[in-house]
Amino acid sequence: MGFLQRLAHAWNAFSTQEDNPVLANTQELGVSYGYRSNRTSYSYTVGYKTIVEAIYARMAIDTSLIPIRHVRLNDNHQYQEDIDSGISNCLSVEANIDQGATAFREDLVLSLFEQGVVAIVPIDTTISPITSGGYDVNTMRVGRVVNWFPRHVIVRVYDDREKTGGIQRDILLPKSVAAIVENPLYTVMNDRSSTLQRLLRKLSLLDAVDEQSASGKLDIIIQLPYTIKTETRRQEAQKRLQEIEFQLAGSKHGIAYADGTEKVVQLNRPVENNLMAQVEYLTKMLYAQLGITEEVMNGTADETTMINYYNRSIKPILAAICEAMTRTFLTKTARSQGQTISYFRNPFDLVPVKDLAEIVDKFTRNEVASSNDMRSVIGWKPSDDPKADKLLNKNIPAAKAELPTELPAQVGAAEVRTSLPALEPPQRQGAISQNGRSA
Repeated sequence: MGFLQRLAHAWNAFSTQEDNPVLANTQELGVSYGYRSNRTSYSYTVGYKTIVEAIYARMAIDTSLIPIRHVRLNDNHQYQEDIDSGISNCLSVEANIDQGATAFREDLVLSLFEQGVVAIVPIDTTISPITSGGYDVNTMRVGRVVNWFPRHVIVRVYDDREKTGGIQRDILLPKSVAAIVENPLYTVMNDRSSTLQRLLRKLSLLDAVDEQSASGKLDIIIQLPYTIKTETRRQEAQKRLQEIEFQLAGSKHGIAYADGTEKVVQLNRPVENNLMAQVEYLTKMLYAQLGITEEVMNGTADETTMINYYNRSIKPILAAICEAMTRTFLTKTARSQGQTISYFRNPFDLVPVKDLAEIVDKFTRNEVASSNDMRSVIGWKPSDDPKADKLLNKNIPAAKAELPTELPAQVGAAEVRTSLPALEPPQRQGAISQNGRSA
């Protein structure tokens, strides 16, 4: 593009705002908020943010990093190819105008952990899903199920339309249209008597005790030089207490005086309880039931621990999401043609660099993967060599690999002798036979 063309087509974000009629009347853009209104809000407590939210965030991030794709399987139910569709675009590029594919999956998993059951709602489709099953999904959002009916649900989902949207709306949908996903760890996370709910209640009690101990109270006892048994003595003691409180409140440094016969006893620590021990016990139990260890949370887990974590914790969540989307968004005809929605985790993510070379050698030598397949795992661009796309053992020379295993029937013995390379006799250096003579 030449200089004049660049000058003619140049665009500046600030220059377009000058004399913009929309800025004078922002109501044309819809309802505005000081925060992101499409994001799901949760009722967090102090303890919830410190422990449980960290677990939710860790598992949601690990789940969202595993791609979900619309694929086709062969007759042996093996992966064959990706399908270019609207669902594939939602799962790999952009789910809606506010969320990309990864952000959508993270929002889906977080909502699933918080609510126990969520609905994946198709917002924009090519054909009405109410009247026909042969539709394709262009955009989708995560909704909260607020009412259940035998064949319908009322879902609370964000409306992103320009003028009438900008808020959470309740819509009625058939269960065959909205993909309803239930948390496979519901009994551990969302049930009223689950370990996580018990941990939340203990954390609330612990937070209340901490707030009470850190409320600024002095917790002192004043021993007066007389006994308080009559009403007159009680009034004198109350008057003396008010004087000390007035001195402490009015003093710049919080200093008060006492009589020489008075004794002040300070309670420097609250009465101990076993709440912290119960919280630690429930936290370890929750880790065990979710398949998480402390090493997974702080990032020091080895390969075996991470594989166990993915198989016990992440895999059931992805399987539930893929199953719900397959049975809802794909018709029986599409499923009979091998179409499905599945997840694919890279098995080399947890492999150290020092072990990757040996794995690459075994995969290519046994003709399991080509050189370009393994280069893509490492992150290198494909090679232009035609042999890099072939399943070929590079350790076998090409000349030996191309030799025929059987000779044609018309080849005679003389031709065989001339075609084979001449073999030199071995050099025998004074070999001794059994009778003692040299050979």
